[in-house]
Amino acid sequence: MDGEAIARRMFRWAAIYGVIVLTPMYLLAPSDEHLPAYLGFVGCALVFQWVFWVIGGDPVRYRALMLPSVAEKGVFAIPALVLFAMGRADPVTAFFAMVDILLGIGFLIAWRRTG
Repeated sequence: MDGEAIARRMFRWAAIYGVIVLTPMYLLAPSDEHLPAYLGFVGCALVFQWVFWVIGGDPVRYRALMLPSVAEKGVFAIPALVLFAMGRADPVTAFFAMVDILLGIGFLIAWRRTG
């Protein structure tokens, strides 16, 4: 399988996974002063699933968006794993952070292979 096909599948599957995982978070929203930030995070992350879908449609054309996509995975995963190590996040959060780390690595590999 060539690099373009790998990138196409990687980004399309990541978009589907992201919508499935993120959409229910609107129903789990906290009812406190941090609600606007929480909803902003979920909304921004959902918008990025659209970006992943677009990249998956033509990975060569949208290769420049792949590195910001790696960063998108890191901005949640790295702090979540640090908080887990400090005992301030639960194992479920750590699990999803690890999935994002793996997706970020996959995005980086896709970026290198479509060059």
